[in-house]
Amino acid sequence: MISLLIFFPLLAAVATMLVPQGAKNAKLVALTAAVLEFILSIAIVFQFNPAAGRQFTEDYWWVASLGISYKVGMDGISMLLVLLTTFLVPLIILSSFRHQYKNPSLFYSLILIMQSALVGVFVSLDGFLFYVFWELALIPIYLICLMWGGKDRVRITLKFFIYTLFGSLLMLVALIYLYLQTPGNHTFDINALYSLHLSASEQSWIFWAFFIAFAIKMPVFPFHTWQPDTYTDSPTPGTMLLSGIMLKMGIYGVIRWLLPMVPLGVHEWGTTAMILSVIGVVYASCIALVQKDFKRLIAYSSIAHVGLISAGIFSLTVQGFQGGMIQMLSHGINVVGMFFIADIIMSRMNTRTMSELGGIRNTAPVFATFFVIILLATVALPLTNGFIGEFLLINGIYQYSTWMAAVAGLTIILGAVYMLTAYQKISLGEKNKLTETFSDITTSEKLVLVPLVVMIFWIGIYPKPFLDIAEPSVKALLSVIHGAG
Repeated sequence: MISLLIFFPLLAAVATMLVPQGAKNAKLVALTAAVLEFILSIAIVFQFNPAAGRQFTEDYWWVASLGISYKVGMDGISMLLVLLTTFLVPLIILSSFRHQYKNPSLFYSLILIMQSALVGVFVSLDGFLFYVFWELALIPIYLICLMWGGKDRVRITLKFFIYTLFGSLLMLVALIYLYLQTPGNHTFDINALYSLHLSASEQSWIFWAFFIAFAIKMPVFPFHTWQPDTYTDSPTPGTMLLSGIMLKMGIYGVIRWLLPMVPLGVHEWGTTAMILSVIGVVYASCIALVQKDFKRLIAYSSIAHVGLISAGIFSLTVQGFQGGMIQMLSHGINVVGMFFIADIIMSRMNTRTMSELGGIRNTAPVFATFFVIILLATVALPLTNGFIGEFLLINGIYQYSTWMAAVAGLTIILGAVYMLTAYQKISLGEKNKLTETFSDITTSEKLVLVPLVVMIFWIGIYPKPFLDIAEPSVKALLSVIHGAG
C-alpha cells in the first residue's frame, strides 16, 4: 500500500501531462488524483496500529551489488506527515483554480510529482532511497518557481538552487561515509546506519553535514536567507508547497536520520543547534514586525515557527518531540491558510501592501471571519491547533533550559503583535476607494478554507488522536537516541 501511495501521484502526473495544453481538464484530473491519494492515506490510517511500531514495510533489492534497496515503511511519525501531505495537496490544487496558469498540464503534473517525492521522503528506510526522493522533491518546485514566479524569479530561484544543492551534497557525502562504515557488504539500510559505532569526532562532522542540509530546508538561522524571497516571489501554490509541506522534510530528516545516527554529535553540538534555532525565532519575529508586504510577513513568521519546532526537537524530550509533531501539522495547516488569504487579497486588490488596505471586514465579513480564525491559530490562541503545539514545545524546551524557553516563548508575544497589527491594517478601520470593491469569498474559496478551519479546531480542542499516533514512535526513537548517547 505504501508503494501505491508513492507511485499513484506519479502515474496521475503522467495522465495530467497528457491532457491537451490549455485544457481545463488538467486541473480536474490533478484534483481527482490528489483526493484519491488522500482517501488512500485515510484507509491506511484505519489499518495502522501506533503501538506496533514500523508497519507496511516493503524491502526489495534495488542495486544489490551496492547494498541499495527499495525499503519503505511507516511508523507514527511518518504517518502524520504523510497525512499532512495528502490532506494539503488537494487544497493547494483547489486553491489554484482561481488562476489561469500558462501550460496548466505541466503545472499540475509538477505538483503531483512533488507529492509523490514528498511521500517517498517520509517513508524511506534506505539512506540512498531517501536521498533520491529528497532530490526528486526539489526538481518540481524549482520548475514551478522558475516558470510561474514573479519578475525576479531567475535570480531568486538560482539562489534557492545553490543553497539546496550545497546542503544536498553535504548530506550525500555524510551518507556515503556512513555507508562505507557498515560492516561486511556495505548497505544504506537505516537499521545498519543506526547500529554504527562511530567516534565522537566522526559523529561531530557528520552531525554538521546533516544539520546544515536539513537546516537549509527548514530553514533555520543563519541558513534562511533564500526563504523570504522565494516564498514571496513564487506562485501561491508553490509557496504553499514549500511552506506547508516541504520544510517538514528538513525537520523530519533531523528526527529520523540525524538524531538517532549521531547521538554523540548531538550531545556535543545539540545546544549550538538549539541556540541557532532560538535566535531564528526572535530574529525572524523582529523582522516580521517591520514588513509592509503581507506575504513577506507570513514568510518571516514561518521562519520563527520552524525555529521553535527545531528547538523543541533538540530538547530531546517527549514533550518537545510531541510538540514538534503537532506543530508540524498545525504550521502546515495554518501557513497554507495564511498564504491563501494573502492570495485572495492580491487577486482582488492587486496589492499586498498592508498600508493600502483597510476596512475589508465591512465589505467581506465572511472573508474577515476566516482570516481572523486562521490568524489566531497562527498566534497560538487556546482552543486552536497552534496553542497545543507551542505549549508542548515550550514545555520541552523548558525541561532542557529555562532561559532558552523564556527567549523562545517570545515568539508568542511577538507573533501576536505583528499578526494582529497586520489584521488591523488589512481588515479593520474604514474602507477606502480600493477596498470598497472587495468582494466576499466564493464557494470554491470556502471549499479550501473550511477544511483548514475544521482542522484548526479539531487539533486545538481534541489533539489526542494525533498525539496517540506519534507517541509510541517518539518514545522508541528517543530511547534509541538516549541509549546510544
